[in-house]
Amino acid sequence: MASTLVSPIRIAPRLDYSMLRKVSFGFGLFFVFISPACPDPLALGVGAFTPWLILRLVGTPTMPAAIAYYLLSQWLQVFARAFLALVDGEPMASSIYGPWVADAYWYMLASTVTLAFACKLVLGGIQPPTEQNWSAHLYWRPVDVFLVYLGSNLITQFAGLTFGGALFQFFDAIARFKIMAAFLLFTSVMSVSRGWPFLFAVLGIEILSGMTGLLGDFRGVFVFLGTAALAAQIRWTARTTGYAALATFVLVFLALFWTSVKVEYRDIATGGSESQAFQSSLGDRAGYMVGRILGVGDIDWGAASKALLERLAYVEITGLVINVDLASSEQGKVRQWGDAVSHVFQPRFLFPDKAALSDTEVFIRLTKADVLENMRGGTSISVGYMAENYVDFGFPGMLGGVFAIGLLVALVIRFFFSFDVPWMVRQGTALAFVYSICASGLEVSMPKILGSSFTFAVAYGLALKFAFPMGQRWLETRARQAADREATIRRVKSLFRGGGPL
Repeated sequence: MASTLVSPIRIAPRLDYSMLRKVSFGFGLFFVFISPACPDPLALGVGAFTPWLILRLVGTPTMPAAIAYYLLSQWLQVFARAFLALVDGEPMASSIYGPWVADAYWYMLASTVTLAFACKLVLGGIQPPTEQNWSAHLYWRPVDVFLVYLGSNLITQFAGLTFGGALFQFFDAIARFKIMAAFLLFTSVMSVSRGWPFLFAVLGIEILSGMTGLLGDFRGVFVFLGTAALAAQIRWTARTTGYAALATFVLVFLALFWTSVKVEYRDIATGGSESQAFQSSLGDRAGYMVGRILGVGDIDWGAASKALLERLAYVEITGLVINVDLASSEQGKVRQWGDAVSHVFQPRFLFPDKAALSDTEVFIRLTKADVLENMRGGTSISVGYMAENYVDFGFPGMLGGVFAIGLLVALVIRFFFSFDVPWMVRQGTALAFVYSICASGLEVSMPKILGSSFTFAVAYGLALKFAFPMGQRWLETRARQAADREATIRRVKSLFRGGGPL
Protein backbone atom coordinates (compact mmCIF):
# COMPACT_ATOMS: atom_id res chain seq x y z
CA MET A 1 0.00 0.00 0.00
CA ALA A 2 1.35 3.35 -0.98
CA SER A 3 1.76 5.80 1.84
CA THR A 4 0.68 9.40 1.58
CA LEU A 5 2.68 12.16 3.21
CA VAL A 6 0.53 14.99 4.48
CA SER A 7 2.39 18.29 4.81
CA PRO A 8 1.02 20.79 7.31
CA ILE A 9 -0.32 24.03 5.86
CA ARG A 10 2.07 26.87 6.60
CA ILE A 11 0.17 29.87 7.92
CA ALA A 12 2.01 33.17 7.95
CA PRO A 13 2.30 34.76 11.38
CA ARG A 14 0.28 37.85 12.13
CA LEU A 15 1.58 41.22 13.21
CA ASP A 16 0.34 41.51 16.79
CA TYR A 17 1.69 42.22 20.26
CA SER A 18 3.04 38.69 20.51
CA MET A 19 5.12 39.16 17.36
CA LEU A 20 6.34 42.57 18.55
CA ARG A 21 7.43 41.01 21.81
CA LYS A 22 9.50 38.36 19.99
CA VAL A 23 11.12 40.98 17.79
CA SER A 24 11.91 43.17 20.79
CA PHE A 25 13.53 40.19 22.54
CA GLY A 26 15.81 39.66 19.56
CA PHE A 27 16.56 43.39 19.53
CA GLY A 28 17.56 43.23 23.18
CA LEU A 29 19.82 40.21 22.65
CA PHE A 30 21.63 41.94 19.79
CA PHE A 31 22.49 45.00 21.85
CA VAL A 32 23.45 42.94 24.88
CA PHE A 33 25.89 41.12 22.60
CA ILE A 34 27.52 44.38 21.43
CA SER A 35 27.18 46.22 24.75
CA PRO A 36 30.78 45.45 25.88
CA ALA A 37 31.94 47.77 23.08
CA CYS A 38 29.83 50.62 24.49
CA PRO A 39 31.17 53.12 27.05
CA ASP A 40 27.94 52.52 29.02
CA PRO A 41 27.35 48.77 28.58
CA LEU A 42 24.76 48.42 31.35
CA ALA A 43 22.75 51.39 30.10
CA LEU A 44 22.78 50.05 26.54
CA GLY A 45 21.86 46.48 27.53
CA VAL A 46 19.07 47.39 29.96
CA GLY A 47 17.72 50.05 27.62
CA ALA A 48 17.63 47.60 24.71
CA PHE A 49 15.59 45.08 26.73
CA THR A 50 13.11 47.68 28.03
CA PRO A 51 10.78 47.36 24.97
CA TRP A 52 10.44 43.65 25.68
CA LEU A 53 9.48 44.43 29.29
CA ILE A 54 7.01 47.10 28.17
CA LEU A 55 5.37 44.77 25.65
CA ARG A 56 5.21 42.00 28.26
CA LEU A 57 3.21 44.37 30.44
CA VAL A 58 0.78 45.73 27.86
CA GLY A 59 0.67 42.94 25.26
CA THR A 60 -2.91 41.77 25.82
CA PRO A 61 -5.06 40.73 22.82
CA THR A 62 -7.34 43.77 23.09
CA MET A 63 -4.72 46.39 23.95
CA PRO A 64 -5.19 49.37 21.56
CA ALA A 65 -2.52 49.43 18.87
CA ALA A 66 -1.82 53.10 19.58
CA ILE A 67 -0.37 52.12 22.97
CA ALA A 68 2.55 50.39 21.23
CA TYR A 69 3.37 53.64 19.45
CA TYR A 70 2.82 55.69 22.61
CA LEU A 71 5.18 53.70 24.80
CA LEU A 72 7.83 52.74 22.26
CA SER A 73 8.17 56.28 20.93
CA GLN A 74 8.83 57.52 24.48
CA TRP A 75 11.37 54.75 25.03
CA LEU A 76 13.15 55.39 21.72
CA GLN A 77 14.05 58.97 22.62
CA VAL A 78 15.57 57.79 25.90
CA PHE A 79 17.45 54.83 24.43
CA ALA A 80 18.85 57.00 21.65
CA ARG A 81 21.10 58.63 24.24
CA ALA A 82 22.79 55.32 25.10
CA PHE A 83 23.17 54.58 21.39
CA LEU A 84 24.68 58.04 20.90
CA ALA A 85 27.26 57.18 23.56
CA LEU A 86 28.15 54.11 21.51
CA VAL A 87 28.56 56.25 18.37
CA ASP A 88 30.61 58.92 20.16
CA GLY A 89 32.66 56.44 22.17
CA GLU A 90 32.12 58.64 25.22
CA PRO A 91 30.21 57.77 28.42
CA MET A 92 27.06 59.78 29.08
CA ALA A 93 28.54 61.02 32.34
CA SER A 94 31.40 62.63 30.38
CA SER A 95 29.10 64.96 28.44
CA ILE A 96 29.02 68.70 29.15
CA TYR A 97 26.26 68.17 31.75
CA GLY A 98 28.26 65.53 33.59
CA PRO A 99 26.85 62.65 35.65
CA TRP A 100 23.37 64.18 35.68
CA VAL A 101 22.84 62.97 32.10
CA ALA A 102 23.38 59.37 33.21
CA ASP A 103 20.95 59.95 36.09
CA ALA A 104 18.41 61.43 33.68
CA TYR A 105 18.74 58.37 31.41
CA TRP A 106 17.87 55.93 34.20
CA TYR A 107 15.09 58.13 35.60
CA MET A 108 13.47 58.47 32.16
CA LEU A 109 13.90 54.80 31.32
CA ALA A 110 12.11 53.91 34.57
CA SER A 111 9.40 56.41 33.63
CA THR A 112 8.63 54.60 30.36
CA VAL A 113 8.06 51.37 32.29
CA THR A 114 5.86 53.30 34.73
CA LEU A 115 3.72 54.49 31.82
CA ALA A 116 3.35 50.87 30.74
CA PHE A 117 2.10 49.89 34.21
CA ALA A 118 -0.54 52.64 34.03
CA CYS A 119 -1.71 51.50 30.58
CA LYS A 120 -1.86 47.87 31.73
CA LEU A 121 -3.96 48.83 34.77
CA VAL A 122 -6.57 50.77 32.80
CA LEU A 123 -6.60 49.09 29.38
CA GLY A 124 -5.65 45.51 30.15
CA GLY A 125 -9.26 44.42 30.68
CA ILE A 126 -10.94 45.79 27.55
CA GLN A 127 -13.58 43.38 26.34
CA PRO A 128 -12.96 41.86 22.90
CA PRO A 129 -15.23 43.06 20.09
CA THR A 130 -17.87 40.94 18.45
CA GLU A 131 -17.03 39.55 15.03
CA GLN A 132 -19.44 42.01 13.39
CA ASN A 133 -18.00 44.94 15.31
CA TRP A 134 -14.41 44.01 14.45
CA SER A 135 -15.07 43.43 10.74
CA ALA A 136 -17.40 46.38 10.07
CA HIS A 137 -14.67 48.38 8.30
CA LEU A 138 -13.98 45.54 5.86
CA TYR A 139 -17.29 46.17 4.05
CA TRP A 140 -16.64 49.85 3.39
CA ARG A 141 -15.34 50.69 -0.06
CA PRO A 142 -11.80 52.11 -0.07
CA VAL A 143 -12.88 54.85 -2.49
CA ASP A 144 -15.52 56.03 -0.01
CA VAL A 145 -13.08 56.04 2.90
CA PHE A 146 -10.66 57.97 0.69
CA LEU A 147 -13.38 60.57 0.10
CA VAL A 148 -13.79 60.82 3.87
CA TYR A 149 -10.04 61.38 4.15
CA LEU A 150 -10.15 64.18 1.56
CA GLY A 151 -13.06 65.76 3.41
CA SER A 152 -11.16 65.50 6.68
CA ASN A 153 -8.29 67.42 5.10
CA LEU A 154 -10.69 70.26 4.34
CA ILE A 155 -11.83 70.19 7.97
CA THR A 156 -8.18 70.30 9.03
CA GLN A 157 -7.45 73.32 6.87
CA PHE A 158 -10.65 75.07 7.92
CA ALA A 159 -9.97 74.50 11.62
CA GLY A 160 -6.35 75.55 11.32
CA LEU A 161 -7.00 78.76 9.40
CA THR A 162 -10.25 79.95 10.94
CA PHE A 163 -10.30 79.20 14.62
CA GLY A 164 -8.02 80.33 17.38
CA GLY A 165 -8.10 82.06 20.71
CA ALA A 166 -10.27 80.49 23.38
CA LEU A 167 -11.43 77.58 21.20
CA PHE A 168 -8.11 76.83 19.53
CA GLN A 169 -7.48 73.55 21.38
CA PHE A 170 -10.98 72.25 20.62
CA PHE A 171 -10.69 72.85 16.89
CA ASP A 172 -7.10 71.65 16.87
CA ALA A 173 -8.44 68.34 18.20
CA ILE A 174 -11.11 68.27 15.49
CA ALA A 175 -8.37 68.89 12.91
CA ARG A 176 -6.83 65.54 13.89
CA PHE A 177 -9.81 63.74 12.36
CA LYS A 178 -7.76 63.12 9.22
CA ILE A 179 -5.58 60.75 11.27
CA MET A 180 -8.61 58.55 11.95
CA ALA A 181 -9.64 58.68 8.28
CA ALA A 182 -6.15 57.69 7.08
CA PHE A 183 -6.02 54.92 9.70
CA LEU A 184 -9.38 53.48 8.59
CA LEU A 185 -8.30 53.51 4.95
CA PHE A 186 -5.02 51.78 5.77
CA THR A 187 -6.65 49.04 7.86
CA SER A 188 -9.29 48.41 5.20
CA VAL A 189 -6.85 48.21 2.28
CA MET A 190 -4.32 46.03 4.10
CA SER A 191 -7.04 43.67 5.36
CA VAL A 192 -8.83 43.05 2.05
CA SER A 193 -5.89 43.75 -0.32
CA ARG A 194 -8.05 46.04 -2.39
CA GLY A 195 -7.73 49.78 -2.99
CA TRP A 196 -3.93 50.07 -2.93
CA PRO A 197 -3.89 53.19 -5.18
CA PHE A 198 -5.84 55.06 -2.50
CA LEU A 199 -3.37 53.98 0.18
CA PHE A 200 -0.41 55.22 -1.86
CA ALA A 201 -2.30 58.43 -2.63
CA VAL A 202 -2.66 59.16 1.09
CA LEU A 203 1.02 58.39 1.63
CA GLY A 204 1.96 60.81 -1.13
CA ILE A 205 -0.35 63.58 0.09
CA GLU A 206 0.90 63.36 3.67
CA ILE A 207 4.57 63.23 2.70
CA LEU A 208 4.28 66.19 0.31
CA SER A 209 2.31 68.29 2.79
CA GLY A 210 4.79 67.44 5.53
CA MET A 211 7.86 68.27 3.45
CA THR A 212 6.41 71.64 2.42
CA GLY A 213 5.20 72.53 5.90
CA LEU A 214 7.20 74.29 8.59
CA LEU A 215 7.59 71.41 11.05
CA GLY A 216 8.34 68.60 8.62
CA ASP A 217 5.57 66.34 9.88
CA PHE A 218 5.99 63.76 7.12
CA ARG A 219 6.75 61.01 9.65
CA GLY A 220 3.16 60.96 10.91
CA VAL A 221 1.80 58.97 7.97
CA PHE A 222 4.36 56.21 8.63
CA VAL A 223 3.13 56.06 12.23
CA PHE A 224 -0.47 55.78 11.02
CA LEU A 225 0.47 53.05 8.55
CA GLY A 226 2.41 50.98 11.08
CA THR A 227 -0.25 51.32 13.77
CA ALA A 228 -2.95 50.36 11.27
CA ALA A 229 -0.98 47.23 10.31
CA LEU A 230 -0.77 46.26 13.99
CA ALA A 231 -4.46 46.94 14.60
CA ALA A 232 -5.49 44.94 11.52
CA GLN A 233 -3.09 42.14 12.53
CA ILE A 234 -1.97 41.68 8.94
CA ARG A 235 -0.27 38.46 7.90
CA TRP A 236 3.51 38.83 7.92
CA THR A 237 5.03 37.33 4.78
CA ALA A 238 8.26 37.77 2.85
CA ARG A 239 6.51 40.41 0.75
CA THR A 240 5.40 42.24 3.90
CA THR A 241 9.00 42.23 5.11
CA GLY A 242 10.08 43.82 1.85
CA TYR A 243 7.42 46.52 2.10
CA ALA A 244 8.36 47.22 5.72
CA ALA A 245 12.04 47.52 4.80
CA LEU A 246 11.19 49.90 1.95
CA ALA A 247 8.98 52.06 4.19
CA THR A 248 11.73 52.18 6.82
CA PHE A 249 14.30 53.22 4.22
CA VAL A 250 12.04 55.99 2.88
CA LEU A 251 11.32 57.27 6.40
CA VAL A 252 15.01 57.35 7.37
CA PHE A 253 15.96 58.97 4.05
CA LEU A 254 13.33 61.69 4.46
CA ALA A 255 14.34 62.27 8.09
CA LEU A 256 18.00 62.70 7.16
CA PHE A 257 17.14 64.88 4.18
CA TRP A 258 14.91 67.11 6.31
CA THR A 259 17.58 67.38 9.00
CA SER A 260 20.09 68.61 6.44
CA VAL A 261 17.84 71.25 4.81
CA LYS A 262 15.40 72.38 7.51
CA VAL A 263 17.33 75.43 8.71
CA GLU A 264 17.75 76.93 5.24
CA TYR A 265 14.23 75.84 4.21
CA ARG A 266 12.59 77.51 7.22
CA ASP A 267 14.51 80.69 6.55
CA ILE A 268 13.12 80.72 3.00
CA ALA A 269 9.62 79.72 4.10
CA THR A 270 9.35 82.47 6.73
CA GLY A 271 11.31 85.07 4.81
CA GLY A 272 13.85 85.20 7.62
CA SER A 273 11.24 86.64 9.98
CA GLU A 274 11.10 85.92 13.71
CA SER A 275 7.84 83.98 13.42
CA GLN A 276 6.39 80.69 12.23
CA ALA A 277 4.15 82.28 9.60
CA PHE A 278 4.75 81.48 5.93
CA GLN A 279 6.07 84.36 3.84
CA SER A 280 6.70 82.37 0.66
CA SER A 281 4.25 80.57 -1.60
CA LEU A 282 3.72 76.83 -1.74
CA GLY A 283 5.27 76.80 -5.20
CA ASP A 284 8.44 78.47 -3.95
CA ARG A 285 8.76 76.07 -1.04
CA ALA A 286 8.15 73.05 -3.26
CA GLY A 287 10.63 74.38 -5.81
CA TYR A 288 13.31 74.68 -3.15
CA MET A 289 12.70 71.10 -2.01
CA VAL A 290 12.85 69.77 -5.58
CA GLY A 291 16.12 71.58 -6.15
CA ARG A 292 17.65 70.11 -3.01
CA ILE A 293 16.45 66.62 -3.94
CA LEU A 294 18.08 66.96 -7.37
CA GLY A 295 21.30 67.89 -5.58
CA VAL A 296 20.95 65.16 -2.98
CA GLY A 297 24.51 64.02 -3.64
CA ASP A 298 25.83 67.21 -2.00
CA ILE A 299 24.32 66.33 1.40
CA ASP A 300 26.70 65.31 4.17
CA TRP A 301 24.83 62.19 5.26
CA GLY A 302 27.19 61.48 8.14
CA ALA A 303 26.65 64.91 9.67
CA ALA A 304 22.91 64.63 9.08
CA SER A 305 22.81 61.23 10.80
CA LYS A 306 24.65 62.56 13.83
CA ALA A 307 22.41 65.65 14.03
CA LEU A 308 19.26 63.52 13.75
CA LEU A 309 20.42 61.17 16.50
CA GLU A 310 21.29 64.10 18.77
CA ARG A 311 17.87 65.65 18.14
CA LEU A 312 16.11 62.36 18.83
CA ALA A 313 17.90 61.75 22.13
CA TYR A 314 15.95 63.95 24.56
CA VAL A 315 17.95 63.21 27.71
CA GLU A 316 20.51 66.01 27.84
CA ILE A 317 17.88 68.63 28.70
CA THR A 318 16.58 66.57 31.61
CA GLY A 319 20.18 66.21 32.80
CA LEU A 320 20.55 69.99 32.66
CA VAL A 321 17.32 70.41 34.67
CA ILE A 322 18.61 67.98 37.31
CA ASN A 323 21.87 69.89 37.52
CA VAL A 324 20.13 73.25 37.98
CA ASP A 325 17.58 71.85 40.43
CA LEU A 326 20.29 70.36 42.65
CA ALA A 327 22.11 73.69 42.69
CA SER A 328 19.06 75.87 43.40
CA SER A 329 15.79 74.04 44.03
CA GLU A 330 12.61 75.99 43.28
CA GLN A 331 10.90 77.55 46.27
CA GLY A 332 7.35 76.76 45.19
CA LYS A 333 6.60 73.07 45.72
CA VAL A 334 4.78 71.17 42.96
CA ARG A 335 4.71 74.33 40.87
CA GLN A 336 4.70 72.55 37.51
CA TRP A 337 1.63 70.47 38.35
CA GLY A 338 -0.07 73.49 39.92
CA ASP A 339 0.48 75.63 36.84
CA ALA A 340 -0.64 72.82 34.51
CA VAL A 341 -3.86 72.08 36.42
CA SER A 342 -4.79 75.76 36.86
CA HIS A 343 -4.09 76.38 33.16
CA VAL A 344 -6.42 73.57 32.09
CA PHE A 345 -9.26 74.27 34.53
CA GLN A 346 -9.35 77.98 33.78
CA PRO A 347 -10.59 77.97 30.17
CA ARG A 348 -9.82 81.16 28.35
CA PHE A 349 -13.42 81.79 27.30
CA LEU A 350 -14.29 82.04 31.03
CA PHE A 351 -11.01 83.66 32.11
CA PRO A 352 -10.04 85.98 29.21
CA ASP A 353 -7.33 87.66 31.31
CA LYS A 354 -5.54 84.39 32.05
CA ALA A 355 -1.81 84.71 31.42
CA ALA A 356 -0.42 82.61 28.59
CA LEU A 357 1.72 79.68 29.68
CA SER A 358 4.90 79.56 27.59
CA ASP A 359 6.92 76.35 27.30
CA THR A 360 9.97 78.42 26.43
CA GLU A 361 9.67 80.52 29.58
CA VAL A 362 9.40 77.34 31.67
CA PHE A 363 12.45 75.97 29.86
CA ILE A 364 14.46 79.09 30.66
CA ARG A 365 13.34 79.08 34.30
CA LEU A 366 14.27 75.43 34.86
CA THR A 367 17.53 75.39 32.87
CA LYS A 368 18.77 78.98 33.35
CA ALA A 369 19.46 78.99 29.62
CA ASP A 370 19.99 82.02 27.36
CA VAL A 371 16.61 83.66 26.64
CA LEU A 372 17.51 85.02 23.20
CA GLU A 373 19.19 81.82 22.05
CA ASN A 374 16.17 79.63 22.79
CA MET A 375 13.51 82.01 21.48
CA ARG A 376 15.30 82.84 18.24
CA GLY A 377 13.32 82.34 15.06
CA GLY A 378 9.95 82.25 16.80
CA THR A 379 10.59 78.70 17.92
CA SER A 380 9.43 77.08 21.12
CA ILE A 381 11.27 74.64 23.34
CA SER A 382 10.23 72.64 26.39
CA VAL A 383 12.00 70.61 29.05
CA GLY A 384 9.28 67.96 28.72
CA TYR A 385 6.87 66.42 31.21
CA MET A 386 9.38 64.00 32.73
CA ALA A 387 11.77 66.81 33.68
CA GLU A 388 8.85 68.84 35.04
CA ASN A 389 7.87 65.93 37.27
CA TYR A 390 11.45 65.63 38.49
CA VAL A 391 11.47 69.30 39.53
CA ASP A 392 8.23 68.82 41.49
CA PHE A 393 8.97 65.47 43.14
CA GLY A 394 12.59 64.46 42.60
CA PHE A 395 13.42 60.78 42.13
CA PRO A 396 11.73 58.34 42.70
CA GLY A 397 8.79 60.66 43.45
CA MET A 398 8.64 61.74 39.81
CA LEU A 399 7.47 58.22 38.91
CA GLY A 400 4.23 58.95 40.76
CA GLY A 401 3.63 62.04 38.62
CA VAL A 402 4.47 60.13 35.43
CA PHE A 403 2.12 57.33 36.54
CA ALA A 404 -0.68 59.89 36.95
CA ILE A 405 -0.10 61.14 33.40
CA GLY A 406 -0.15 57.58 32.11
CA LEU A 407 -3.44 56.96 33.95
CA LEU A 408 -4.98 60.07 32.40
CA VAL A 409 -3.94 59.09 28.87
CA ALA A 410 -5.17 55.51 29.35
CA LEU A 411 -8.50 56.66 30.86
CA VAL A 412 -9.21 58.89 27.86
CA ILE A 413 -8.52 55.95 25.53
CA ARG A 414 -10.72 53.68 27.67
CA PHE A 415 -13.46 56.30 27.36
CA PHE A 416 -13.24 56.12 23.56
CA PHE A 417 -13.46 52.32 23.68
CA SER A 418 -16.70 52.54 25.67
CA PHE A 419 -18.65 53.72 22.59
CA ASP A 420 -20.62 51.26 20.50
CA VAL A 421 -18.86 51.99 17.23
CA PRO A 422 -16.77 49.69 15.01
CA TRP A 423 -13.58 48.44 16.64
CA MET A 424 -11.30 50.13 14.12
CA VAL A 425 -13.01 53.47 14.68
CA ARG A 426 -12.14 53.20 18.37
CA GLN A 427 -8.58 52.27 17.43
CA GLY A 428 -8.33 55.22 15.05
CA THR A 429 -9.68 57.64 17.65
CA ALA A 430 -7.11 56.40 20.15
CA LEU A 431 -4.35 56.91 17.57
CA ALA A 432 -5.49 60.47 16.80
CA PHE A 433 -5.41 61.28 20.52
CA VAL A 434 -2.06 59.63 21.20
CA TYR A 435 -0.41 61.26 18.19
CA SER A 436 -1.58 64.68 19.39
CA ILE A 437 0.45 64.24 22.59
CA CYS A 438 3.31 62.18 21.11
CA ALA A 439 4.16 63.98 17.88
CA SER A 440 6.60 66.16 19.82
CA GLY A 441 7.90 63.18 21.79
CA LEU A 442 9.29 63.71 25.27
CA GLU A 443 9.38 67.45 24.62
CA VAL A 444 5.63 67.81 25.26
CA SER A 445 4.83 69.67 28.47
CA MET A 446 2.31 68.77 31.17
CA PRO A 447 -0.12 71.61 30.35
CA LYS A 448 -0.31 70.38 26.76
CA ILE A 449 -0.86 66.77 27.82
CA LEU A 450 -3.59 67.71 30.29
CA GLY A 451 -5.20 70.19 27.91
CA SER A 452 -5.18 67.80 24.96
CA SER A 453 -6.56 64.97 27.09
CA PHE A 454 -9.61 66.88 28.26
CA THR A 455 -10.19 68.58 24.91
CA PHE A 456 -10.00 65.31 22.99
CA ALA A 457 -12.33 63.58 25.43
CA VAL A 458 -14.97 66.26 24.85
CA ALA A 459 -14.49 66.73 21.10
CA TYR A 460 -14.32 63.07 20.12
CA GLY A 461 -16.87 61.97 22.68
CA LEU A 462 -19.35 64.24 20.89
CA ALA A 463 -18.14 63.06 17.48
CA LEU A 464 -18.47 59.35 18.33
CA LYS A 465 -21.91 59.91 19.85
CA PHE A 466 -23.50 62.10 17.19
CA ALA A 467 -21.37 62.60 14.06
CA PHE A 468 -19.89 59.19 13.36
CA PRO A 469 -23.18 57.24 13.24
CA MET A 470 -24.21 59.42 10.30
CA GLY A 471 -20.88 58.79 8.56
CA GLN A 472 -21.17 55.07 9.20
CA ARG A 473 -24.64 54.96 7.65
CA TRP A 474 -23.30 56.77 4.58
CA LEU A 475 -20.40 54.32 4.21
CA GLU A 476 -22.67 51.30 4.64
CA THR A 477 -25.28 52.67 2.21
CA ARG A 478 -22.62 53.29 -0.43
CA ALA A 479 -21.26 49.76 0.08
CA ARG A 480 -24.74 48.20 -0.29
CA GLN A 481 -25.49 50.20 -3.41
CA ALA A 482 -22.19 49.12 -4.96
CA ALA A 483 -22.85 45.48 -4.01
CA ASP A 484 -26.35 45.66 -5.55
CA ARG A 485 -24.94 47.10 -8.78
CA GLU A 486 -22.31 44.36 -8.97
CA ALA A 487 -24.95 41.68 -8.33
CA THR A 488 -27.16 43.11 -11.08
CA ILE A 489 -24.25 43.15 -13.52
CA ARG A 490 -23.41 39.52 -12.70
CA ARG A 491 -27.04 38.44 -13.27
CA VAL A 492 -27.17 40.21 -16.62
CA LYS A 493 -23.90 38.62 -17.71
CA SER A 494 -25.11 35.17 -16.67
CA LEU A 495 -28.31 35.66 -18.70
CA PHE A 496 -26.36 36.56 -21.81
CA ARG A 497 -24.01 33.61 -21.36
CA GLY A 498 -27.01 31.27 -21.03
CA GLY A 499 -28.76 32.69 -24.08
CA GLY A 500 -31.27 34.65 -22.05
CA PRO A 501 -35.08 34.28 -22.02
CA LEU A 502 -36.90 33.94 -25.29
